[in-house]
Amino acid sequence: MRNFISRCTVALVDAATKLQSLQIRMMAGEVKDGVEHLEPYGFTSHPHDGAEGVAVFPGGDRSHGVVIVIADRKYRLQGLKPGEVALHDDQGQCVHLTREGIVVKGAGLPITFTDASKLRVECPIECTHDITDKVDAGGTSMAAMRQVHNGHDHPDPHGGNTGKPNQEM
Repeated sequence: MRNFISRCTVALVDAATKLQSLQIRMMAGEVKDGVEHLEPYGFTSHPHDGAEGVAVFPGGDRSHGVVIVIADRKYRLQGLKPGEVALHDDQGQCVHLTREGIVVKGAGLPITFTDASKLRVECPIECTHDITDKVDAGGTSMAAMRQVHNGHDHPDPHGGNTGKPNQEM
């Protein structure tokens, strides 16, 4: 029975294979190379050395085991409420499905949406910082557009200029 399942730690990772291949250390100093890591469909990670896992050896055969789960207590989010879910990494980036709504943390790094035909938002949008359009072509921020709009006037065909807008943005 002792040969069926073992706690392990990750020593090396080969993330270039179709199933991630690990070198793992188990109890009593046992080391296994080329152990496949079975990850849930649609999810993948590259664990750090020292991350902890559970290795399973079907039929007790230690020659072809698989690691079924890997955790890393150094980076695990703590304090989630019952039923909450989070996807996170070692840098502090996180998508957290909280009881109050979804929170996305970028850890000071950019969040980029790519290869989509459209981004559609069907709810009010609030922004605490500036919004800029066409940023790759020297775009303008909404604050700058607002300043130009609020301060502009037009030539009056009867002489002089019109006043500034009577409704500011």
